Amino acid sequence: MRRTSFACLALVLLAYAAAHWLTRDFQVWTAEGARRLEVALHPVPAPRIAMDGPGLQGQTLQQVLLDEHAVTIVDFMYTRCITVCVALGSAFQQMQTAIAQGGQAPGAAPLRLMSISFDPAHDEPAVLARFAESLHADSRVWSFARVAHAADAQPLLAYYQVTVIADGMGGYEHNAALLVVDTDGRLVRVFEYAELVAALDYARFLAGRRAPP
Repeated sequence: MRRTSFACLALVLLAYAAAHWLTRDFQVWTAEGARRLEVALHPVPAPRIAMDGPGLQGQTLQQVLLDEHAVTIVDFMYTRCITVCVALGSAFQQMQTAIAQGGQAPGAAPLRLMSISFDPAHDEPAVLARFAESLHADSRVWSFARVAHAADAQPLLAYYQVTVIADGMGGYEHNAALLVVDTDGRLVRVFEYAELVAALDYARFLAGRRAPP
């Protein structure tokens, strides 16, 4: 009986220790939660991957994100998507309206939105331009892009921990999030796409705090 009790206690302690380690002191319980925490603790600089899209010519993602010293909210999508990308598009439309109505505080960095397609074979610049027009995207606020070289698509997704899986019907299943990038081009926070108010509020905070000289 005593041996059984000790064995049970040992199992409980091992389970506790494993949970403590896996959840970073019980701060996260999911892979997405771990991703959020990792980004918050260790901001991710933009990679020097060549991008293509309406208004983009020979610029790397790092250059695009650093161009205006703006705070940028980024999402990953593809134009043929009829599921989660629709919700992302709606969220970005709402944020574009909020940015336009809110104006810009004196001395604050600009706020920008950027949608990156992970389907470069289909989403050519002309396709992205038509898609942007269908969403009434203001190019001064909301830009669209894809990787310039298809071979860079998967490395870019892996770099930002975006999971994309072919659904067998010509489309993709993928995780969706709002990635907040600071004026130094670093990914500093990850929000769920339903948390657009929180994402925009945080972006406004960064714009005010990290304004360029």
